[in-house]
Amino acid sequence: MSRYPQMFQRLADAGEGGFVPFVMVGDPDAGLSEAVIEALIEGGADALELGVPFSDPVADGPTIQRAHIRALEAGVGFRSALEVVARVRERHPELPIGMLIYGNVPFAVGLETFYRECAQAGIDSVLLPDVPVREGDAFSQAAEAAGIDAVYIAPPSASPDTLAGVAAASHGYVYAVSRAGVTGTETASSTIGLAEAVARLRADAAAPVMLGFGISTPEQVAEAIAAGADGAISGSAVVKVVEAHAPALMSAPAGSPERATELEALRAELIELVSAMKAATR
Repeated sequence: MSRYPQMFQRLADAGEGGFVPFVMVGDPDAGLSEAVIEALIEGGADALELGVPFSDPVADGPTIQRAHIRALEAGVGFRSALEVVARVRERHPELPIGMLIYGNVPFAVGLETFYRECAQAGIDSVLLPDVPVREGDAFSQAAEAAGIDAVYIAPPSASPDTLAGVAAASHGYVYAVSRAGVTGTETASSTIGLAEAVARLRADAAAPVMLGFGISTPEQVAEAIAAGADGAISGSAVVKVVEAHAPALMSAPAGSPERATELEALRAELIELVSAMKAATR
């Protein structure tokens, strides 16, 4: 059963929005990414959005593209990512965990097998950034059969028909895009027209609305909440912190004092970032 309703009810009762950080599983390797995930949770993440590395991440900007590359070079794929997720789930049984993965992977694995394995690992939702809602029926049916929430993207300036389709097909939450283009902090998000889009999504009985793409500062998180979103998702700002520490982490021998010191510095920076982002939702 999805953990999102309980999360959103808790947030509503507290009078605050949600903050969901994105990070790539396997960046810079599987074990270190698990430590990164734990730091995000310690910083106050209300839920997680975890990426699975893919060779052609067309929806992502340069920062997250490089995270895909680092994770692939570390040998992480779909099933090894699930192993990380399963361990995180065991430690955090109530935390909503979403997966962001490109559509070729479930196609290659087989839809029924893909969603079943996601559910077994403890994943609550799957977002396929390159599958529009008009092409999502087969994915949605397989997700529902496995007890997974299918999440779709509501593009900026989408037509009423598209928003209605996203609203009807999305479960857990709706991913509302704050601006056109790819993920990344290189182009700022925009809340222009967001309030209207959120209102239209809710008019069609959508799940709660989370705003993503270009959310990189606490001020932008606060703007998203003020514009009517139920929460904000931030990826590139988080991944940039990981990227800054990755060379020193990977060059230090496993178990060495140098690696331990660098990992603690990474953890501290992530905890500080997530704490500030979460504070902006209140």
